[in-house]
Amino acid sequence: MSGGTDHLLRALFMAVVAAATGYASRRSATDLDATPRTTVTFDELSGVRFFSVHTLNYSTLLLEDDRGILYVGARGAIFALNSTDVADGSHRTIRWEASPEKQMDCLQKGKNNKTECFNHVRFLQRLNSTHLYTCGTYAFHPLCAAIDADRFTLPSHFEEGKEKCPYDPARGYTGLIVDGGLYTATRYEFRSLPDIRRNLHQRPLKTEESPLHWLNDAEFVASVLVRESKDSPVGDDDKIYYFFTERAGEETTSFFDKSQAARVARVARVCKSDVGGKKILQRKWTSFMKARLVCYIPYYEVLRSVCSLDAGSWASTVFYAAFTLSAQWRTMEASAVCRYSISAVQQAFEGPYMEYQDSARKWSRYDGAVPEPRPGSCITDNSRRKGYNSSQDLPNSVLDFVKLHPLMFEEVKPGGGEPLLVKKNVAYSRLAVDRVQALDGHAYDVLFMGTGDGWIHKAVVVGSGIHIVDEVQVFRDPQPVESLVISHAQRSLYVGAASGILQVPLASCAQYASCYDCVLARDPYCAWDGRACRPTATTASTGLVQDIQSGNKGCRSSSGRGFPTWKNRTVLQGDDVLLPCDQRSNLARAVWLLNGSKVPGSGQDRLRVGVDGLLVTDTLPQHSGEYRCYGEERGLRTLLAAYSLSVLPELPDSPTAAPRPHAASQTDGDMKVAYVSAIVALVVLCAVLSGVLLYMSCLEKRKGKYVLGEPRPASVELQTVSANCLRKGRREEEEEEELTYPDGCLRIIPGEAPTAPTSPVKELPAVVPPLPPPPPLPAELTNGVGALPNVLRKMNGNSYMLLQQQEEPLASPLYSASFTEELSKILEKRKHTQLVEKLDESSV
Repeated sequence: MSGGTDHLLRALFMAVVAAATGYASRRSATDLDATPRTTVTFDELSGVRFFSVHTLNYSTLLLEDDRGILYVGARGAIFALNSTDVADGSHRTIRWEASPEKQMDCLQKGKNNKTECFNHVRFLQRLNSTHLYTCGTYAFHPLCAAIDADRFTLPSHFEEGKEKCPYDPARGYTGLIVDGGLYTATRYEFRSLPDIRRNLHQRPLKTEESPLHWLNDAEFVASVLVRESKDSPVGDDDKIYYFFTERAGEETTSFFDKSQAARVARVARVCKSDVGGKKILQRKWTSFMKARLVCYIPYYEVLRSVCSLDAGSWASTVFYAAFTLSAQWRTMEASAVCRYSISAVQQAFEGPYMEYQDSARKWSRYDGAVPEPRPGSCITDNSRRKGYNSSQDLPNSVLDFVKLHPLMFEEVKPGGGEPLLVKKNVAYSRLAVDRVQALDGHAYDVLFMGTGDGWIHKAVVVGSGIHIVDEVQVFRDPQPVESLVISHAQRSLYVGAASGILQVPLASCAQYASCYDCVLARDPYCAWDGRACRPTATTASTGLVQDIQSGNKGCRSSSGRGFPTWKNRTVLQGDDVLLPCDQRSNLARAVWLLNGSKVPGSGQDRLRVGVDGLLVTDTLPQHSGEYRCYGEERGLRTLLAAYSLSVLPELPDSPTAAPRPHAASQTDGDMKVAYVSAIVALVVLCAVLSGVLLYMSCLEKRKGKYVLGEPRPASVELQTVSANCLRKGRREEEEEEELTYPDGCLRIIPGEAPTAPTSPVKELPAVVPPLPPPPPLPAELTNGVGALPNVLRKMNGNSYMLLQQQEEPLASPLYSASFTEELSKILEKRKHTQLVEKLDESSV
């Protein structure tokens, strides 16, 4: 609900803006939008070539088709690439890095040492037949140089670039070399105002700054030379047109933000032969004029790119401009493309002027007298007849008028009064245009529109609208397209971006597999020859089929279309099944036929038509039949997929198997027997394990707890922490069932410390067969004292457990001496023996 309300509010606002600014009703944004017919992702690209080395920002391109060279200005380098194949490795390189001193100076000014403190090449054009001219930011200290094109090396001397190149690599900038003169427009210095300047000329010029600023925080986008002197009936001069965005002086506030002035698009012009005034406007333009450029939403559109095209004469010149919504539209993203004729621009410059009103602090229409010759116009034959051979001959009244009236009242409106395209969710960053002669005899303009996330939209202008042929992802990582250059000789489009240069074919006709695909694409570069879709530039026009206007004529019913292979699908009743249908065209609509009848797409009869195909849910026997998927576009239907679906009411019976009910009951019986058998086996296993554990418990009791004679009330019994009871030695293991020591009742049981490697006594397993009788004792063991160190060493000397204490004398002759006395001697001896570092936790 909120989304619909938001959409309604935006529509109402746009209507209010249009009404407030005096715009007539126009087609809605939905009608002006266009969907690309096909989508080609980066992984699907074919025939492309990519160039990149260890640098960034390949944004300045200069193509010399006749020489077969593409010059590229990047960050800290200039490249000369083979325009036939930019990736063939034959490129030449000029390294032009900023010096460490300049980089340190840039860093001390607070600039970014990762993006700004480098030499970004911003200008690269042909100066004359032997040299190129280039300018770079050089870490906020602009420099320029003339490069020998043949040797392709930097000169030993550089020129100061503060009057020719911006200091900031992100600042809007445009420049042209016209007849040896350098015409540039930007903000040249840190605290300077934006300016349009001419250098490399006998008469350098710039714009006026007082009493009125001719440019108001301008951000320049493009400049175009129009040779209006050629075949001019009035002897007119060539003109340079500048396109930029600046703060509007006509309106002081914005609808969105009352404290922020709106920005508008402008077009300005100067005359090539302007040499400034003699006393007034010395070294200043006398022909500067500017007018507002409008497209769709005045005051809320930002100019992004401009390209021009002519059909061999300047009078046919058209300008294509791309706009995006301004920053006030924070939740929306859209682009508009408008087309302007040179006649519409001239008409605005020949109309009434505007004048700044100090009392109202804004510009309004000027209705007073206009001096002669007309202020801002170039020197023509009529002016020469009156004695004005140059701008320095103009009267002071004309020059004073020019100083105070640079802005024109009339707006430059697009052809037809509306944009060619309004594309939602796209931000166009760069435009390039080509004119192609089609088979119907008409010339069509083909636009290549780069986006802010690395896509190219190719579109053909048909009448007052645009048909987008395809959208191609040219960079895997999203990045703005910064430059576009078209090569007719190589039939390629060169794309410049931060990561590198990409060479893309102007047309990929091979991707259209049938006559319908080729014709429906409406691509002026492609046509169907009866067997394949081929480029028109390399194919004889005889027998070719192409339809740019309507896109649905020329193909026979089965021309170029192979029937798809029938596919069989068999499912059980109640299951779901998806019948895929791949629609390559984004403009096509899927039409399904079941046994010749159209399948409803609203989910009736458990049939749902989606973008992936036809989904049949909870199938029934009546869903069996033949399904055909057609792609319907512009009145044409193309068979894309065919299926034979069989819905079975039950599983089919095997001819050698028993009847189904009997087989099912037999299977159930077998499963029951298996379960019972498993349970019985588990019970028997548990019983056996219980018996073994009981036996082991009894055995451990008999072996782990020694009873020395008859128990008496005075005896004390302590349980050992250790689970294992070690023997006292082989001489002490005479009886396995019950060990009795008649000479005393004090027992020493070892703990759990590991056995010393030098001890000859080994631990016995839990259950062992009876041992053979022991051999005779040596003489040193007649009193039993010699056996004690072995047991003590086995215990690691730190575990003593008192089990029982009795007062009966020892019966064995081995222990005739007092056991307590001997033990004391041994313990006294142990005081001088080093014990282990970690004592046994079972010690008492």
